[in-house]
Amino acid sequence: MLRDIYNRPARDLRISVTDRCNFRCTSCMPLDKYVWIERQEILAYEEIARLARLFVSLGVEKIRLTGGEPLLRRGLERLVAQLAALAGLKDLCLTTNGALLTEKAAALRAAGLRRINVSLESLDPEKFRRITQRGELKRVLEGLSAAKNEGLAPIKLNAVIERGVNDDEILDLVEFARGNGFAIRFIEYMDVGNVNDWRPDKVFSKREILARIQSRYPLREAPREDPTAPAVDYEFADGGGEVGVIASVTEPFCSACTRVRLTAEGKLVTCLFAETGHDLKALLRGGAGDEELKQAITAAWSGRNDRYSEQRFTQIQSGSECQRKKIEMITLGG
Repeated sequence: MLRDIYNRPARDLRISVTDRCNFRCTSCMPLDKYVWIERQEILAYEEIARLARLFVSLGVEKIRLTGGEPLLRRGLERLVAQLAALAGLKDLCLTTNGALLTEKAAALRAAGLRRINVSLESLDPEKFRRITQRGELKRVLEGLSAAKNEGLAPIKLNAVIERGVNDDEILDLVEFARGNGFAIRFIEYMDVGNVNDWRPDKVFSKREILARIQSRYPLREAPREDPTAPAVDYEFADGGGEVGVIASVTEPFCSACTRVRLTAEGKLVTCLFAETGHDLKALLRGGAGDEELKQAITAAWSGRNDRYSEQRFTQIQSGSECQRKKIEMITLGG
């Protein structure tokens, strides 16, 4: 199994299949400064599947498809079928904004997808529109229903909580998840990319999130089946499901991070907050064999020394500014 300089294995692969998105969420999309990846530069499904097979042969156990919005990629179910058939892969997931699930859920399920994560930051239609710039809440809710009806499970909701924006909806989101049998994960607002105007005072912390939930629903921490998972999970004491919190800002977990990322244009990226990536597409299209590609992947991961969230935490504690140019979230994927 691949291990970096801190002995962290590469177990989870996040694959961005496109940088296109039908939303323009203020937390990740630079409205005026982004140059779209040319279509011929985006990896073909066969190229993605080949690289995924090599990653799995090197120890990756889980794959998550992301974007942009992955459901904008035509025929995504073809890629899902290829990945679902990989020997040794234990988990295949898709993260989506949910707006196209009504049309896509059946084909994805038939292709072998079993579970999805859906981003949902607000249940107020007007606020949802403000946050996403283009999104319609009604379509997302319909998509969630379609996914549930097709048997995709578990369905997890992801909600990034920004102070003064949607922290007042935490309990509403919990109620919605419990009422529909969905799991929900709250995510501290992070400085992804370069243009979301992140500041420490915008972070609604894990401690505050849990206090808000427990004001109505007592929680107990769930046993950690996977100690490298980014979320700490809690069970509702009344048996009403589970909730997780990803606290990258106030409780950084770099020491346990096992996630490697592949961008839509074929760059291997070793951290969500990375400045650059390692170009695998040039090798792929230059005729490299599997062993040469595996050597490139191994070299990139074995030299990995990323621990940005821990460094950011130290900077926040000391009162210094957290400034670093990063790959944009819309390019990198979640």
